[in-house]
Amino acid sequence: MHIGILGGGPSGMFLYKRLIESGVNSLKVTIFEKRSQLGSGMPYSTEGANNEHVTNVSGNEIPELVTSIKEWITSAPSHLLQRFDIAQDTFSEYKVLPRLLFGEYLSAQFELLQQSAVEKGIVTEVLLNTMVTDVIDLPEEKQIKVLTNQSGSHKFDAVIISTGHNWPRKHEGQVPNYFDSPYPPSKLALKVNYPIAIRGSSLTAIDALKTVARHNGKFHKNEDSSLSYQVSTDSPDFKLVMHSIDGLLPAIRFHLEDSNLSSNNIITEEEMKEIMASNDGFIPLDYIFERNFKQAFREQEPEFYEKIREMRLEEFVELMMRLRERLDPFLLFKAEYAEAGKSIKRKQSVYWKEMLAVLSFATNFPAKHLSAEDMIRLKKTLMPLISIVIAFVPQSSCREVLALHEAGILSLVPVDRSSKVLPQQQGGALYQYTDHEGKEQSVYYKLFIDCIGQPHLSYEDFPFKSLLSNGNISPARLRFKSNEEGLKAGREEPNKVEKDLSSNYYLQVPGITINDNFQVLDKYGAYSDRIYIMAVPYIGGYNPDYSGLDFCEAASARIIKALSQAAVPAD
Repeated sequence: MHIGILGGGPSGMFLYKRLIESGVNSLKVTIFEKRSQLGSGMPYSTEGANNEHVTNVSGNEIPELVTSIKEWITSAPSHLLQRFDIAQDTFSEYKVLPRLLFGEYLSAQFELLQQSAVEKGIVTEVLLNTMVTDVIDLPEEKQIKVLTNQSGSHKFDAVIISTGHNWPRKHEGQVPNYFDSPYPPSKLALKVNYPIAIRGSSLTAIDALKTVARHNGKFHKNEDSSLSYQVSTDSPDFKLVMHSIDGLLPAIRFHLEDSNLSSNNIITEEEMKEIMASNDGFIPLDYIFERNFKQAFREQEPEFYEKIREMRLEEFVELMMRLRERLDPFLLFKAEYAEAGKSIKRKQSVYWKEMLAVLSFATNFPAKHLSAEDMIRLKKTLMPLISIVIAFVPQSSCREVLALHEAGILSLVPVDRSSKVLPQQQGGALYQYTDHEGKEQSVYYKLFIDCIGQPHLSYEDFPFKSLLSNGNISPARLRFKSNEEGLKAGREEPNKVEKDLSSNYYLQVPGITINDNFQVLDKYGAYSDRIYIMAVPYIGGYNPDYSGLDFCEAASARIIKALSQAAVPAD
């Protein structure tokens, strides 16, 4: 069996690991990677990080690979450890890591996996600096053809698309001082003497401000381990203005009791079938909320459970958001920094936040079986809270954010959900929004950086056009449970709702249609046993909150299980 893995970043690495462990006979694997190094992918290479950028997870929270971070550090090159000021004898796996150092660790793990593959008789071909340009299904041959920018075509029994992050450039390069993302961060090596607009306030935004701040001033460590910031004398008017919905900042990383999000948190296939059979083919969002969130508190925190036991999802989110919206965002940020510090020092979790992370992880896999009504509820109600609470801003990044704010450099502007950013021909952007007093604002910034994170890309954005034109893939959609609700939604957003011949209404969601094994579905609803995808930008409609390495590890397990079953000859 010859398998093609399109993308050699973290997703591709977990797939490769699972293949090695699968026991499939006569296995050959070809890995295509557009960069010059396996393992690091975009987030942990210079495409996504500078020296100042750190992970938001610690070594003990990383799913199992070949060796642990702590083991690898003992043999890591000395020049690498010196570069990131890492001492082997005092290294703690409970602390976050420089992202570029973590990328080197992942690359080393990929090398160890290749050695393991040789020992098991698995043939591995690695094509670095190779861009996949198209994928063509060959049903008559029961194969898949992969085209590249330089090494011709390759045929496989199956391919797994794990191409990683993608930030399309819409205005960047055409509009001066307008950036569609902060990546690669090298482009933000800018000396400026005016306010910069940042759209967003979570991890991606913090990445941007950490870089720009270093080119316009310096951080200084105080005696109490806090930081202060001094702006450069030639940048006296340098400011950073973050814009976020309702003016909220993300929560701070704390100690996690369950360091790896376990597969035990995922609803089993048997359970899913049972629930769907009694709910008109749907998995209710309220069932997931009850199962993967509320019930966890019955034994762990009974007082909290009694408080939320009768609450619906909307009531719980309203309670938590109301508490955040009442306070000044930077005062809350500072208070949560102190709370998180105590959590890490005492190795005691902030349990409701941890369980919200579990809920987010657990919701991903049954999300494709939600009704359209529940998906709308998930995106409008639950996801805003999840995106704030489980950002897990590292303590070191928190100190820099507070230092910039206390120096009068960093501010936060609350904007409404209908706010607009209008690129300007002369450069920069016009930010239009309605403030908390209901007044319409229109502010011009000479420089704008979009930092809202990885966008969920549409079906039309899918990069391998032959699969699209030949009908091998289909746009993702969810059925409305109520035709009345579908009709109502169609009146409000006619471009997002469609009606089939049986008078069922469907909500169009981002990306392409996949099943529970991450196999693509064609225009007739039939799945392919040759094409799998876990490239997160193109499956966002069915996986609304993919959870980093934990998501990669869990998704790869499902894919390899399906591949292994397909490799077993029929009796």
